Amino acid sequence: MYAQIRQFFADRDVLEVETPIFSRYGNTDPAIASIMADFSSDLSSSPEIRYAHTSPEFPMKRLLVKNAGAIYQICKVFRKEEIGRLHNPEFSMLEWYRPGLNYNQLMDEISELIKYLGIAQNVKRISYAELFQMHLDLDVLNTSVAQLKQCAKENGLESVGFGENYDDWTALLLANLIEPKLGFDEPVFVYDYPASQAALSQIREKDNVAERFELYIQGIEIANGYQELTDVKIYERRFETDNEKRKVSGLPEILMDKWLLNDLLSGLPNSSGVAMGLDRLLMIKTDATHIDQTLTFSFTDI
Repeated sequence: MYAQIRQFFADRDVLEVETPIFSRYGNTDPAIASIMADFSSDLSSSPEIRYAHTSPEFPMKRLLVKNAGAIYQICKVFRKEEIGRLHNPEFSMLEWYRPGLNYNQLMDEISELIKYLGIAQNVKRISYAELFQMHLDLDVLNTSVAQLKQCAKENGLESVGFGENYDDWTALLLANLIEPKLGFDEPVFVYDYPASQAALSQIREKDNVAERFELYIQGIEIANGYQELTDVKIYERRFETDNEKRKVSGLPEILMDKWLLNDLLSGLPNSSGVAMGLDRLLMIKTDATHIDQTLTFSFTDI
């Protein structure tokens, strides 16, 4: 599969790159837990803590700023407290960036890769709003938290601690009532998420949606992509918002990546980018039912 992927990108003049695994800066996203390592020595008076990357996103964006052009990377990434049928703390990721392509064009290219790998001939697309309307009869971009709670209750879902958080309730409904039904006849892109779920994607103000997408195959999330945010000031605000959410949740604050922010001052080119879970993709190709079936050794065997 790796050989096919590398040939796919070679045919399109996309450069393979390699970036460091460890950084002084972790992932500020409250939903993602970084793994830390102590690199201090006997000669050091203070601990030298580094975070294992949860994605190669930030150094790859620094390469984009330095005019690397279209680039991709296949690497191991690490996330704490993620283990189960679809999760392993150490897993394989394909990430690529396309300067000059918008996120719709990137979805086209992902569809070509899925076809090239022999997984499916076609990939459908449906907006986040259409998805909730179709499955739950909810106008999700204009609904109230009370309506989301009521929908959850009617479907036997309850969660303590969500309070009035719109994103928590929509995520609960999506994960339990919609995702398990997605991508069985054909893979499907879900696109244009609520603006509050933008992560590091552009927001289309007139529609109040984030220009991001996720790819689902056989009920499994395979990829997550964006029209990449380019304004360094907005990066800072979103990192600050992440840390505010972490504080409310009792999670430690994660310092913003100053190297990234400094490089972004030079200007990130208009780009789209995507991260794809390769172990999950291999599950699809081999009809595996558990991620351990794609790994040389499972997390419990090492």
